[in-house]
Amino acid sequence: MTEQATTTQYGGTIPAPPGTREVIPGAGPTPRPGERATLRLRDTGDDEPARYAPEWLRLREPADAAARSYDLLDPLRIRIANLPRRADGLVIHDIGCGTGSMGRWLAPRLDGAQHWVLHDRDPYLLHFAAVASPRSAADGSHVTVETRRGDVARLTSDALAGASLVTASALLDVLTREEVGALAAACAGAGCPALLTLSVAGRVELTEPHPLDREITEAFNAHQRRGGLLGPDAVTVAAEAFTEHGATVRITPSPWRLGPGEAALTEQWLRGWVGAAVEERPELASRADGYLAERLEACAAGELRVVVHHSDLLALCRPVDGVA
Repeated sequence: MTEQATTTQYGGTIPAPPGTREVIPGAGPTPRPGERATLRLRDTGDDEPARYAPEWLRLREPADAAARSYDLLDPLRIRIANLPRRADGLVIHDIGCGTGSMGRWLAPRLDGAQHWVLHDRDPYLLHFAAVASPRSAADGSHVTVETRRGDVARLTSDALAGASLVTASALLDVLTREEVGALAAACAGAGCPALLTLSVAGRVELTEPHPLDREITEAFNAHQRRGGLLGPDAVTVAAEAFTEHGATVRITPSPWRLGPGEAALTEQWLRGWVGAAVEERPELASRADGYLAERLEACAAGELRVVVHHSDLLALCRPVDGVA
């Protein structure tokens, strides 16, 4: 893979870091608990935070945008419309923003002036999230951004004071039960809704089915739960946590549907999916090699279709001032 740059529709350029890799960083197994392709959640004490590959985020952004649930937007808009009006418009906190794909998807779908607060531990990604952020809302109102580098696993209600909405994408599954509880408590304490999209659901469908599909899926799911992370249990745990704080919770499916037009993403996803499974269960290695080769051949021939199941969650926390 050669170095290349991505130009967004908003004029920002997100360069891919140099180097040649068989698997894009972030598409394969996470290097340690608490790290993934779009952020370092926890402060590991390193002077230099990990810089994960923007090209993996570039590959997945169209699939993410197509997958996110539109069914949650109407109840979200209704809640936002009932919040007290602010002179400076909506204040939206994007947790673990990566290169800012959530803002590029959501900001043009909400009316009114918006100020986005982008949270991540990686300044490299924060910079490009700001550069590539949208500039106008659905009704043409102005959208502004600021960035905050910090440990997003320790977010508090004080940090969210005045927030109209908290968003995140592909975040819940790399949190622990305690961290999800803290996030729910922070949103409830601030009285703001939360739209948390694209959490892995632990189910994958590939055409044509293969006898090894189930074993790979089970091993991958076990890998996702390493170190106490929630993996495919995340949405259920999050729903329970928000409900305990009095929020109304809605969950809808948001699957990736990958066909010949998404071959590049499918290839990288396959390599990472199988690689994580083998890392979790090395005894699969000999059979997994042939399985991966067969699947990659079908992908290259345009014959493979994959559904990677995710879930979106909308938590409507009670406003702190009692507004309905």
